[in-house]
Amino acid sequence: MGETENSMFQALSKSVMQVPIRKVSDGNTTLQQDGLAVEEPLEIRIGYHFKGRPGSKIISVTMRTPGNDAELAAGFLLSEGVVRNRADIADIRHTGIPGAGSSVTNEIQVDLNPEVDIDFGRLERHFYTTSSCGVCGKTSLEAIEIKGCTPISITDLYMDSGLIHTLPERLRESQPVFAYTGGLHAAALFDETGNLLSVREDVGRHNALDKLVGDQFLHGQLPLSNRVLLVSGRASFELMQ
Repeated sequence: MGETENSMFQALSKSVMQVPIRKVSDGNTTLQQDGLAVEEPLEIRIGYHFKGRPGSKIISVTMRTPGNDAELAAGFLLSEGVVRNRADIADIRHTGIPGAGSSVTNEIQVDLNPEVDIDFGRLERHFYTTSSCGVCGKTSLEAIEIKGCTPISITDLYMDSGLIHTLPERLRESQPVFAYTGGLHAAALFDETGNLLSVREDVGRHNALDKLVGDQFLHGQLPLSNRVLLVSGRASFELMQ
């Protein structure tokens, strides 16, 4: 691994793990190091006020690639309808004690402002949620319908079809973790001229989109009616809601 590659790998150390492998080619076996995308659980907890008293509650445990955890939590809460405005969130922070060799934990808490009203009944989930499915864990058909995001109005956004076909390659060039591992989803935001504005990666396609949406939400950029979204996986119904 060269000096440039090594420095980039250090920057991605939370998202990439190097493991020893045996590579077989033309009948020959060699020992090598290979990069794998990290997948770890993230416990998302909300801090709230009920009748003037503070409290906290775990609302999800999802498997994700570490990194951009605050954006993931914010995007998740927005898509679930827990928050609607940036002002609803007072603070986002990792909690608990970091594990060996780590500076952060796999627990994150989003503190809501006292004025935020929460319907805990709608948030009921099974405790564990996979990184691959945005429906898995929902306890009712009604809960599948996303109620947190307001549909954007029709705009005069136009992008030439030839330009659209260049976007996947531009996304691929901006995926550092995928470059090392070859196995990671991504969600990207472009303007109408094809400029890449933001990209997020994760083992779960829903998580990648939540990270991207959370980034824009925390920076007060919603709604994104004049932007183009590109996802590396299929554009399924529950993902597009």
